[in-house]
This record gives sequence, structure tokens and C-alpha cells, in this order.
Amino acid sequence: MSADLFSRPQVAPSILSADFTRLGEQVASVMDAGARVIHVDVMDGHFVPPITIGPLVLEAIAGQIHDAGGFADVHLMIERPERHVEDFAKAGADSITVHYEATPHVHYALSKVHDSGCRASLAINISTPPDVVAELVDELDMVLCMTINPGWGGQKIVESSFDKLERLSRILPDRVPIEVDGGIDPETAPRCADSGARVFVAGSYVFGSDDPPGAYHQIASSLGL
Repeated sequence: MSADLFSRPQVAPSILSADFTRLGEQVASVMDAGARVIHVDVMDGHFVPPITIGPLVLEAIAGQIHDAGGFADVHLMIERPERHVEDFAKAGADSITVHYEATPHVHYALSKVHDSGCRASLAINISTPPDVVAELVDELDMVLCMTINPGWGGQKIVESSFDKLERLSRILPDRVPIEVDGGIDPETAPRCADSGARVFVAGSYVFGSDDPPGAYHQIASSLGL
């Protein structure tokens, strides 16, 4: 899908909080509500304590996402992500995010993402200063600023994130959107937008709700979408 998708704000429901016994149905429900970016959180039990999903689950929903005109946004919270990029690309990823803290070869990992035909995104944790992205700008299609500690859904946003987003937005060119992940709801999403964010990952608020499409609409409406 075209990079034009990210020229405007996007709410990206995260399947981390979805009911996996009804995963296809839940993805369809938020896409019918207007979502075009589906966020796929991959955890390995090493970089973060939980273990979640692998390429097979992505492959199971990627066709559905693409048929609906959507974009599979894969977030690798795993050690040495460069070793697994090709598998996720083959499974249907459109964008692959690697963590700055997860590999000593960040530039190489981002290059692997591009070589696989995907958009390359770099995630930085709460304690990682925004300046680290400066040397990598030419390799970046997006930057994911964690607004919680990665690994668990349902956390409250870390207040210092808003200042960090403002600093990131001064470093990055407009063509590189900033994505936020953690504690996103109708109150925090507009604050993140005011600080420079353009893509808003929402897991527990959307899929932890009794009405995921309605929860998606609440966040989208708070952003004027």
C-alpha cells in the first residue's frame, strides 16, 4: 500500500488484545469500522518476557487485511530481529518495526527490511533518547516511540512521552511519521497528535472493549478522523 496512507493520522488496532478464537472476525470488525492499519505485536520471551505470535498467525490474516485495502504493521519485539525479517515479509508484512535496543546491527536490520520489500520502522523504548534516530534517518520510513514499557497491554501512558515526541518530531523529516504504542485512548491520542504523532496503536482499549468498532471510532473521532 502507498506511503500516502501515512500522510494522514491512522489508528492502528493491535491484535495483541484480540480474542484469538475469533481473530478473523475481530480484524474484520475494526476494518469495517474504518481501520486500515492492523498492528501485529511479535514477542519472543527474551527481549520482552511474554511470547506471542509468529509468521503463521500473520499469514492467516494478511490476505484478509490486504483484500480489505489494509496494511499489516508488524512490530518485532524480539532479539536479533534481522534473523526473522524475511519470514515475516513472506508471511505478508507491509511494514516491519525493529527495536533499536534489540540488535547491535540496527542499520543492517533496517536494510534487511527494505531488501525484503517492506517499509522499515525503528522502535525506541522509554529510556532510549530520541537522538539515536538521527544517524538512521535515510533508512527510516517510520519511527515507533514506545509510550509504555513494551511487553504488556493495558498500561498507562508514561507522561514524559509527550516531550519525547516533540523532540523526535524536530529530528525527523515530515516524510517519516511517528507512531505511538501504549496507553492510547480518546484522551491520550490527541495529546500525542499535538506532540507530533501520526499513527496511534491501540490494543486493549479497542479489543478489550465489548464493542471494538465503537472503541476504534472513539479514538478516531478524538483525532478528528
